[in-house]
Amino acid sequence: MALLEINRDECTGCAACVEVCPFGSLRLDDEDIAVVDETCTACGACLPECPVEALSLPPPPARGGEGGVEEVDLSAYQGVWFWVEQFQGQAGSISWEMAGKGRELADALGTTLTACVLGQGVEHVAQEAICYGADRVLLVDDPTLSVYRTDPYAAVLVDLVQRYKPEVFILGASTRGRDLAGSVATKLRTGLTADCTELTIDPETRLLRQTRPAFGGNIMATILCPHHRPQMATVRHRVFEMPQMDTSRQGQLVRHRPIMGEGEIASKVVDFIVQEGQVNLADAQVIVAGGRGVGGPEGFAPIRELAEVLGGAVGASRSTVDAGWIPYAHQVGQTGRTVRPDLYVACGISGAIQHLAGMKTASCIVAINTDPEAPIFQVAHYGIVGDLFQVVPALAQQFRQRLHK
Repeated sequence: MALLEINRDECTGCAACVEVCPFGSLRLDDEDIAVVDETCTACGACLPECPVEALSLPPPPARGGEGGVEEVDLSAYQGVWFWVEQFQGQAGSISWEMAGKGRELADALGTTLTACVLGQGVEHVAQEAICYGADRVLLVDDPTLSVYRTDPYAAVLVDLVQRYKPEVFILGASTRGRDLAGSVATKLRTGLTADCTELTIDPETRLLRQTRPAFGGNIMATILCPHHRPQMATVRHRVFEMPQMDTSRQGQLVRHRPIMGEGEIASKVVDFIVQEGQVNLADAQVIVAGGRGVGGPEGFAPIRELAEVLGGAVGASRSTVDAGWIPYAHQVGQTGRTVRPDLYVACGISGAIQHLAGMKTASCIVAINTDPEAPIFQVAHYGIVGDLFQVVPALAQQFRQRLHK
């Protein structure tokens, strides 16, 4: 049953609400009166558009008490946190990207930035976190945390949040980060926005504005968490720029003990198997990517040649992956990898919005396409209108000569 209420006596059938509904939940019936169906999400977009105020939504449930929302003292929550993901004592660059954005958010709020470092033998990582902008590091160094497991890691973070009460908590949207963020947010009964592309502070409300693509990347949604704390978000690798390391920075190191003993942890890591030859688009400084214009699996041959000459990785558009021309690991875009290379060469890629969302922050974009009106040229720094099967081999030859390869 839809939450939106329509006063049929007041409705004039102007259809203003129908036109603005982002979900297509409103229509006019046979009597030219607005009606709503079950797809209505009560977003409220239609309310200000009705000239006769015939639309209304029920008031939110009372805060506190039976059946209401648990009362939260928002003033008790202060500070911005980020989680430092590490593997075998080596911090992932995505963690320092979170440090850079966390520093911006903390400065906007006029508060401190805290890093959470969990693992075994990782005090040097805690020192790195200070160098990347943290004012304080909460360090939990214990054998039970030597490898990532959801239960002990989540238990530690939940305990720390309940003790210190941060206002904002951000994590990298890696495989581990997504798993950990969801578990922590659920235990804390707070909101979590996944795969954000932008995080800013509303200067009036001090709320975290969490922006992410929705509806397949066709619109950008900004999400707020006004009644629960901390405000949690995950961000994909290479969305934010990694800050410069400042070895002169000083910060506070606070040690804590783990919450769970080994006997309380249900899972056990037996071994790690490293897959050889796996493409790493997120860390690649040069990417040569092919789109539907390559024509088939064999069309990636010149793409691979140019990537090899430039010492880069091979990327691909979603359409080529869906067609089975190249594995998913090469996919760049909203449903693939978000990348930020120094050089991105787009070959035969038209420039769908989902693909642009994953690569438009590259330092230099070169587009090669036979269609001069292709959207990719709108974001490219350099454009070549031509056949990629002629242009790409010519580029590979020239670079091979110039680089003495």
